[in-house]
Amino acid sequence: MASTTFRIGGDLPVGRLGFGAMHLPTEPAADREASLAVARRAVELGVTLVDTAHLYGGGANEELLAEALHPYPDGLLITTKVGVARSGPSGEWRLDGRPAVLRSQVDQALRRLRVDRIELLQLHRIDPETPLADQLGTLRDLQAEGKVGRIGLSEVTVGELDQARRIVDVASVQNRYNLLDREHEPVLAACEAAGIAFLPWRPVAWGASGERAEIAAVAAELGATPTQVALAWLLGHSPVILPIPGTARIDHLEENLAATHLRLPPAHRDRLDRLAQPAPA
Repeated sequence: MASTTFRIGGDLPVGRLGFGAMHLPTEPAADREASLAVARRAVELGVTLVDTAHLYGGGANEELLAEALHPYPDGLLITTKVGVARSGPSGEWRLDGRPAVLRSQVDQALRRLRVDRIELLQLHRIDPETPLADQLGTLRDLQAEGKVGRIGLSEVTVGELDQARRIVDVASVQNRYNLLDREHEPVLAACEAAGIAFLPWRPVAWGASGERAEIAAVAAELGATPTQVALAWLLGHSPVILPIPGTARIDHLEENLAATHLRLPPAHRDRLDRLAQPAPA
Protein backbone atom coordinates (compact mmCIF):
# COMPACT_ATOMS: atom_id res chain seq x y z
CA MET A 1 0.00 0.00 0.00
CA ALA A 2 1.37 3.43 -0.96
CA SER A 3 2.21 5.79 1.89
CA THR A 4 -0.22 8.66 2.39
CA THR A 5 2.49 11.00 3.70
CA PHE A 6 5.83 12.35 2.49
CA ARG A 7 8.61 14.30 4.21
CA ILE A 8 9.59 17.25 2.02
CA GLY A 9 13.30 17.91 2.34
CA GLY A 10 13.46 14.80 4.50
CA ASP A 11 11.97 16.53 7.53
CA LEU A 12 8.68 18.27 6.69
CA PRO A 13 5.76 15.80 6.79
CA VAL A 14 2.68 16.46 4.65
CA GLY A 15 -0.22 14.45 3.32
CA ARG A 16 0.52 13.41 -0.25
CA LEU A 17 -2.75 14.68 -1.71
CA GLY A 18 -2.72 18.45 -1.41
CA PHE A 19 -4.73 21.38 -2.72
CA GLY A 20 -3.87 23.89 -5.44
CA ALA A 21 -5.39 27.29 -4.66
CA MET A 22 -4.88 28.87 -8.09
CA HIS A 23 -8.53 28.52 -9.14
CA LEU A 24 -9.99 30.21 -6.06
CA PRO A 25 -11.60 33.54 -7.05
CA THR A 26 -10.62 36.44 -4.82
CA GLU A 27 -13.35 38.84 -6.07
CA PRO A 28 -16.25 39.69 -6.04
CA ALA A 29 -17.53 39.30 -2.49
CA ALA A 30 -19.81 36.29 -3.07
CA ASP A 31 -17.12 34.39 -4.96
CA ARG A 32 -14.57 35.30 -2.30
CA GLU A 33 -16.78 33.89 0.45
CA ALA A 34 -17.10 30.66 -1.51
CA SER A 35 -13.32 30.53 -1.92
CA LEU A 36 -12.79 30.99 1.80
CA ALA A 37 -15.20 28.12 2.45
CA VAL A 38 -13.37 25.82 0.01
CA ALA A 39 -9.97 26.54 1.58
CA ARG A 40 -11.33 25.93 5.08
CA ARG A 41 -13.06 22.74 4.01
CA ALA A 42 -9.81 21.43 2.51
CA VAL A 43 -8.08 21.76 5.86
CA GLU A 44 -11.09 20.28 7.68
CA LEU A 45 -10.76 17.22 5.45
CA GLY A 46 -7.11 16.78 6.37
CA VAL A 47 -5.20 18.62 3.64
CA THR A 48 -1.78 19.67 4.96
CA LEU A 49 -0.23 20.95 1.70
CA VAL A 50 -1.68 24.05 0.00
CA ASP A 51 -0.02 25.54 -3.09
CA THR A 52 -0.22 29.19 -4.15
CA ALA A 53 1.98 31.76 -5.94
CA HIS A 54 2.67 35.46 -6.33
CA LEU A 55 1.40 35.10 -9.91
CA TYR A 56 -2.09 34.14 -8.71
CA GLY A 57 -3.62 37.60 -8.57
CA GLY A 58 -0.36 39.36 -7.81
CA GLY A 59 -0.50 38.03 -4.25
CA ALA A 60 -4.28 38.19 -3.84
CA ASN A 61 -4.42 34.40 -3.60
CA GLU A 62 -1.90 34.44 -0.76
CA GLU A 63 -4.01 37.03 1.07
CA LEU A 64 -7.13 34.91 0.57
CA LEU A 65 -5.48 31.85 2.12
CA ALA A 66 -4.32 33.86 5.11
CA GLU A 67 -7.83 35.24 5.62
CA ALA A 68 -9.28 31.73 5.40
CA LEU A 69 -6.76 29.80 7.45
CA HIS A 70 -4.71 32.06 9.75
CA PRO A 71 -3.83 31.31 12.49
CA TYR A 72 -2.64 28.17 10.75
CA PRO A 73 -3.18 24.78 12.40
CA ASP A 74 -0.11 22.78 13.32
CA GLY A 75 1.21 20.77 10.40
CA LEU A 76 -0.28 22.91 7.62
CA LEU A 77 2.19 23.84 4.87
CA ILE A 78 1.38 26.70 2.53
CA THR A 79 3.93 26.78 -0.24
CA THR A 80 4.21 29.73 -2.59
CA LYS A 81 6.15 30.59 -5.73
CA VAL A 82 8.10 33.66 -6.88
CA GLY A 83 9.84 34.71 -10.06
CA VAL A 84 7.02 35.98 -12.28
CA ALA A 85 6.29 39.71 -12.18
CA ARG A 86 4.52 42.53 -13.97
CA SER A 87 7.76 43.84 -15.39
CA GLY A 88 7.19 43.81 -19.13
CA PRO A 89 7.14 46.99 -21.23
CA SER A 90 3.38 47.38 -20.73
CA GLY A 91 3.16 45.86 -17.28
CA GLU A 92 2.45 42.34 -18.53
CA TRP A 93 3.43 39.26 -16.57
CA ARG A 94 6.83 37.86 -17.50
CA LEU A 95 9.57 35.73 -15.99
CA ASP A 96 11.68 37.87 -13.69
CA GLY A 97 14.31 36.21 -11.53
CA ARG A 98 16.36 39.30 -10.74
CA PRO A 99 17.53 39.18 -7.12
CA ALA A 100 15.72 42.39 -6.12
CA VAL A 101 12.45 41.08 -7.55
CA LEU A 102 12.75 37.72 -5.80
CA ARG A 103 13.57 39.41 -2.50
CA SER A 104 10.62 41.77 -2.84
CA GLN A 105 8.18 38.98 -3.66
CA VAL A 106 9.36 36.89 -0.72
CA ASP A 107 8.91 39.85 1.64
CA GLN A 108 5.44 40.46 0.21
CA ALA A 109 4.54 36.79 0.64
CA LEU A 110 5.66 36.81 4.26
CA ARG A 111 3.41 39.79 4.91
CA ARG A 112 0.42 38.47 2.98
CA LEU A 113 0.61 34.97 4.45
CA ARG A 114 1.25 36.45 7.92
CA VAL A 115 4.26 34.27 8.62
CA ASP A 116 7.88 34.86 9.58
CA ARG A 117 9.20 32.08 7.36
CA ILE A 118 8.03 30.34 4.18
CA GLU A 119 8.71 26.67 4.84
CA LEU A 120 8.77 25.78 1.13
CA LEU A 121 9.45 28.46 -1.48
CA GLN A 122 9.51 27.49 -5.15
CA LEU A 123 11.01 29.37 -8.09
CA HIS A 124 8.01 29.60 -10.43
CA ARG A 125 10.16 29.38 -13.54
CA ILE A 126 13.85 29.81 -14.33
CA ASP A 127 14.35 33.24 -15.88
CA PRO A 128 16.62 32.73 -18.92
CA GLU A 129 17.73 36.36 -18.77
CA THR A 130 19.14 36.10 -15.24
CA PRO A 131 21.99 33.73 -14.34
CA LEU A 132 20.67 30.71 -12.48
CA ALA A 133 23.35 31.18 -9.84
CA ASP A 134 21.96 34.66 -9.13
CA GLN A 135 18.39 33.41 -8.86
CA LEU A 136 19.12 30.45 -6.62
CA GLY A 137 21.84 32.32 -4.77
CA THR A 138 19.23 34.88 -3.73
CA LEU A 139 16.90 32.16 -2.47
CA ARG A 140 19.82 30.54 -0.64
CA ASP A 141 20.60 33.88 1.01
CA LEU A 142 16.97 34.26 2.06
CA GLN A 143 17.17 30.75 3.47
CA ALA A 144 20.26 31.70 5.49
CA GLU A 145 18.41 34.77 6.77
CA GLY A 146 15.60 32.57 8.08
CA LYS A 147 12.93 33.82 5.69
CA VAL A 148 12.81 30.58 3.70
CA GLY A 149 12.93 27.03 4.98
CA ARG A 150 13.30 24.91 1.83
CA ILE A 151 13.76 25.70 -1.85
CA GLY A 152 11.91 24.17 -4.79
CA LEU A 153 11.77 24.58 -8.57
CA SER A 154 9.01 24.52 -11.16
CA GLU A 155 8.88 23.36 -14.78
CA VAL A 156 12.51 22.27 -15.05
CA THR A 157 14.38 19.70 -17.11
CA VAL A 158 16.69 17.01 -15.72
CA GLY A 159 19.68 19.11 -16.75
CA GLU A 160 18.33 22.22 -15.03
CA LEU A 161 17.59 20.20 -11.91
CA ASP A 162 21.15 18.85 -11.87
CA GLN A 163 22.56 22.34 -12.32
CA ALA A 164 20.35 23.74 -9.56
CA ARG A 165 21.36 21.00 -7.13
CA ARG A 166 24.97 22.13 -7.43
CA ILE A 167 23.89 25.50 -6.01
CA VAL A 168 21.17 24.67 -3.44
CA ASP A 169 19.46 21.71 -1.83
CA VAL A 170 16.32 21.21 -3.92
CA ALA A 171 13.38 20.00 -1.83
CA SER A 172 10.67 19.93 -4.49
CA VAL A 173 9.92 20.13 -8.21
CA GLN A 174 6.58 21.28 -9.60
CA ASN A 175 6.18 20.19 -13.24
CA ARG A 176 3.18 19.54 -15.48
CA TYR A 177 2.36 15.84 -15.26
CA ASN A 178 -0.66 13.56 -15.26
CA LEU A 179 -1.91 10.17 -16.39
CA LEU A 180 -2.07 11.22 -20.04
CA ASP A 181 0.85 13.68 -20.10
CA ARG A 182 4.11 12.07 -18.98
CA GLU A 183 6.57 14.29 -20.81
CA HIS A 184 8.44 14.89 -17.57
CA GLU A 185 8.81 11.23 -16.59
CA PRO A 186 12.64 11.61 -16.65
CA VAL A 187 12.38 14.52 -14.20
CA LEU A 188 10.12 12.44 -11.97
CA ALA A 189 12.66 9.61 -12.07
CA ALA A 190 15.44 12.01 -11.07
CA CYS A 191 13.32 13.29 -8.18
CA GLU A 192 12.53 9.77 -7.03
CA ALA A 193 16.22 8.82 -7.07
CA ALA A 194 17.09 11.89 -4.96
CA GLY A 195 14.08 11.78 -2.63
CA ILE A 196 12.80 15.13 -3.98
CA ALA A 197 9.06 15.84 -3.74
CA PHE A 198 7.37 16.00 -7.16
CA LEU A 199 4.26 18.19 -7.23
CA PRO A 200 2.47 17.68 -10.55
CA TRP A 201 0.51 20.68 -11.68
CA ARG A 202 -2.47 19.98 -13.91
CA PRO A 203 -2.66 16.52 -12.28
CA VAL A 204 -5.96 15.75 -13.98
CA ALA A 205 -6.29 16.29 -17.75
CA TRP A 206 -7.95 14.26 -20.43
CA GLY A 207 -6.61 13.43 -23.85
CA ALA A 208 -8.21 11.69 -26.85
CA SER A 209 -11.75 10.34 -26.56
CA GLY A 210 -10.56 6.73 -26.56
CA GLU A 211 -8.28 7.41 -23.63
CA ARG A 212 -11.10 9.11 -21.75
CA ALA A 213 -13.29 6.10 -22.45
CA GLU A 214 -10.72 3.72 -20.96
CA ILE A 215 -10.40 5.87 -17.82
CA ALA A 216 -14.18 6.04 -17.53
CA ALA A 217 -14.38 2.26 -17.89
CA VAL A 218 -11.87 1.71 -15.09
CA ALA A 219 -13.74 4.21 -12.93
CA ALA A 220 -17.06 2.46 -13.51
CA GLU A 221 -15.58 -0.93 -12.64
CA LEU A 222 -14.16 0.43 -9.39
CA GLY A 223 -17.18 2.52 -8.40
CA ALA A 224 -15.17 5.73 -8.62
CA THR A 225 -15.03 8.83 -10.82
CA PRO A 226 -12.49 9.36 -13.63
CA THR A 227 -10.92 12.18 -11.62
CA GLN A 228 -10.44 9.89 -8.63
CA VAL A 229 -8.89 7.24 -10.87
CA ALA A 230 -6.45 9.77 -12.33
CA LEU A 231 -5.40 10.97 -8.89
CA ALA A 232 -5.14 7.46 -7.45
CA TRP A 233 -2.93 6.50 -10.40
CA LEU A 234 -0.58 9.38 -9.57
CA LEU A 235 -0.39 8.42 -5.90
CA GLY A 236 0.49 4.85 -6.81
CA HIS A 237 2.87 5.70 -9.64
CA SER A 238 5.68 7.06 -7.46
CA PRO A 239 6.09 7.59 -3.71
CA VAL A 240 7.46 11.11 -4.27
CA ILE A 241 4.39 12.37 -6.18
CA LEU A 242 2.29 14.91 -4.25
CA PRO A 243 -0.66 15.90 -6.47
CA ILE A 244 -2.19 19.34 -5.85
CA PRO A 245 -5.56 19.31 -7.67
CA GLY A 246 -7.37 22.62 -7.56
CA THR A 247 -11.04 23.55 -7.60
CA ALA A 248 -13.37 26.33 -6.52
CA ARG A 249 -16.18 23.93 -5.53
CA ILE A 250 -16.54 22.01 -2.30
CA ASP A 251 -18.15 18.99 -4.00
CA HIS A 252 -15.21 18.69 -6.40
CA LEU A 253 -12.80 19.13 -3.49
CA GLU A 254 -14.43 16.26 -1.62
CA GLU A 255 -14.39 14.12 -4.76
CA ASN A 256 -10.67 14.80 -5.24
CA LEU A 257 -9.69 14.02 -1.68
CA ALA A 258 -11.62 10.75 -1.69
CA ALA A 259 -9.03 9.49 -4.19
CA THR A 260 -6.70 8.94 -1.23
CA HIS A 261 -8.76 5.86 -0.33
CA LEU A 262 -9.00 4.41 -3.85
CA ARG A 263 -6.75 1.44 -4.51
CA LEU A 264 -6.13 0.46 -8.13
CA PRO A 265 -5.83 -3.32 -8.61
CA PRO A 266 -2.76 -4.33 -10.67
CA ALA A 267 -4.82 -5.22 -13.74
CA HIS A 268 -6.50 -1.81 -13.76
CA ARG A 269 -3.20 -0.02 -13.18
CA ASP A 270 -1.66 -1.90 -16.10
CA ARG A 271 -4.47 -0.71 -18.34
CA LEU A 272 -3.91 2.88 -17.27
CA ASP A 273 -0.14 2.61 -17.61
CA ARG A 274 -0.57 1.77 -21.29
CA LEU A 275 -2.55 4.95 -22.06
CA ALA A 276 0.54 7.12 -22.45
CA GLN A 277 4.06 5.94 -23.05
CA PRO A 278 6.66 7.65 -20.81
CA ALA A 279 9.26 9.83 -22.45
CA PRO A 280 12.63 8.08 -22.87
CA ALA A 281 15.09 8.68 -20.04
